Amino acid sequence: MSMILDHVSHVYEKDTEMAAYALKDVSLTIPDGQFIGLIGHTGSGKSTLVQHLNGLLKPTSGHIYYNGEDIHREDYNRKELRSKVGLVFQYPEHQLFEVDVFSDVCFGPKNLGLSQKEVELRAFDALRQVGFPEEYFYQSPFDLSGGQKRRVAIAGVLAMKPEMLILDEPTAGLDPKGRDEILGQIARLKKEMGITVILVSHSMEDIANYVDRIIVMNKGSVLFDDVPKEVFRHYKELEAVGLAAPQVTYIMQTLRERGMEVDTDVTTLEEAEREILKALDRR
Repeated sequence: MSMILDHVSHVYEKDTEMAAYALKDVSLTIPDGQFIGLIGHTGSGKSTLVQHLNGLLKPTSGHIYYNGEDIHREDYNRKELRSKVGLVFQYPEHQLFEVDVFSDVCFGPKNLGLSQKEVELRAFDALRQVGFPEEYFYQSPFDLSGGQKRRVAIAGVLAMKPEMLILDEPTAGLDPKGRDEILGQIARLKKEMGITVILVSHSMEDIANYVDRIIVMNKGSVLFDDVPKEVFRHYKELEAVGLAAPQVTYIMQTLRERGMEVDTDVTTLEEAEREILKALDRR
């Protein structure tokens, strides 16, 4: 099954002089099990788009279907949808409000009407999945570091056992070690659980290292939608809309211009290393 956006548009302040399109005629299909990177400059429509996927926002026009059902049908159960399509906001403080970490992660599954035992088992398992230390389970979430807060926010969504996990800038403000730890955990969870992951990020390196597919937003519309190497071939067009390709792309382009026979489509450091070594061997 899948999530389908069918000619979706969204206008803020509709029917006023301040009316502004955040999404314009967006049509996408998101199949089960993909790891998708969603990129775009500030104001491109990324955050508006992901808030449509679990029904937090309703399209001004167009339809959204999840597993074949219109999520804005009058009798559709959007509470159940939000347990299946989990959204982790950019600022984890927006999702943390209980007196301690464990209670916070219990909140979602408790609202599903599960038994106390099942609720606690899910919370424990979710915290374990994100690598959160057990000695901090009963600490206030507001006393945690930025990286720890993000782990708790992700665990709170995972405890609902979602089929789709949406992460809006999950590594913003983290140091390189914290960023790698968070993204590594997400990649591992995606592989183990088989869930769909949508990663919203400004970091082209993060996107290149992890995703199967990239959707580029610009002025509320889809500019590119393809596998990473195809999207990053358009690095000049990306630059024109305030984005960039990974640094590896520019390095390989420069090496090619200087006469080294390397594949300029590589997108990660590991691929670049192999390609450069092969080129040196040929010399």
